[in-house]
Amino acid sequence: MSLDRLIHEKRVNAIIGWILTGTVALGAIQSVLTGEILWGVFSVFVVVVVSLPGLTTRNWTAIVSWSLLSVVAVAVLARVIEFYAEIAGYLAIAALALIVVVELDVFTSVKLSRRFAIVFAVLTTMALQAVWIVAQFYSDQWLKTEFLSTQTELQKDIVTVTIVGFVLGGLFQWYFARFEPIGSVDGSSKHEETT
Repeated sequence: MSLDRLIHEKRVNAIIGWILTGTVALGAIQSVLTGEILWGVFSVFVVVVVSLPGLTTRNWTAIVSWSLLSVVAVAVLARVIEFYAEIAGYLAIAALALIVVVELDVFTSVKLSRRFAIVFAVLTTMALQAVWIVAQFYSDQWLKTEFLSTQTELQKDIVTVTIVGFVLGGLFQWYFARFEPIGSVDGSSKHEETT
C-alpha cells in the first residue's frame, strides 16, 4: 500500500479511522471496569464526537483523518494503562478539540483557514479543559475521587493543556500543509470530489 493511498483514499481512511474509534470504545469499557468512570465517560464522548459525521450523513466514510484519530486513540489508551497518564490526558483533550474543529470545517458549512482553525482548536482545548476541571470537581465531591488537590495543580493543568494544544495544533498544521489527508481542514472536500 502506497503512502499516497494511505493518506488520500477515503475508504482506507475510514477503515483505519473506525478501527481506531473502536479502540477508544474498548478503552472506555476498560476504564469503567477498572473504576475510572470519569475517564470512561470522556472516552465515550470522544467516540460520539468522532462518530457524529458518519451518523448524520449516513456515510461510513465520513470520518476525520485517521492520523488525527491515532493521536486521540494513543492518548486514551496510554491513559487507560496509566502510561504517563497525566500527559496522555492533556493530549487527549487537545486532540479532541482539534477533531471538533476539523469536523466543523469539513462536515458543516463552516469554513476556516488553517491558521484560524489552529487558534480555534487551542481555544476549544482550553474550553474542554475547563469542562474537564468541573467534571473532576464533581467527581471528587460525588465519587470521592481525588483529582483536584490544590489550586496550584489546577492552574498548572490549564497552562499545560494550553501549551499541549499549541504544540499539537502546530504539528498538525505542518502535517496537513504537507500531506493534506482526507478529513483535514482544506483537504477533505477537494479529495472527496476527486475520488
